[in-house]
This record gives sequence, C-alpha cells and structure tokens, in this order.
Amino acid sequence: MGRKLIVTRLSFYITQDKLQKLFAPFGQLASVNLVFDPRTKRPKGYGFVSYNTEIEAEKALKAMNGRIVDGRLLLVEPAGDK
Repeated sequence: MGRKLIVTRLSFYITQDKLQKLFAPFGQLASVNLVFDPRTKRPKGYGFVSYNTEIEAEKALKAMNGRIVDGRLLLVEPAGDK
C-alpha cells in the first residue's frame, strides 16, 4: 500500500496543525502537507500525510476514511507513493 495517504474533502478552514493532530494517533508521522491555493493562500480541500511504516498508514486509512470532520466526510486513500 505504501506509507503516503491523500486526504480529500477537507474543510477549507482546516489548518496544517489540525490535520497533523487528526492523524497523529495512528503512528509516527513522517510528513504532513496541506495543499494551498497560491492565489488565495487558502487550503484547497486536500492534503497528504506520510507515516514511517505501512502498518501505521493502514491503521490511519481504516480509522479516518469516512470519518466526519468539520461537517465533511473525509476520503482517505493511498497516494500511490511509497
């Protein structure tokens, strides 16, 4: 599966810190990247989280996919990048 996940359907008001806190309980995060619109500087509604192991990423995917955060149903999938 890989260690990197893409998280979509995020609130446009989410912060990188909140994204990190949401995914931290599942293991040691290698990186957290919230994608921003370069023009408006606001989040685009998706981001990436990477873990140190595939087991941690799998736990996060199972726990967070379909979870409601800030009134939105998250979609979490493998990013296809190992």
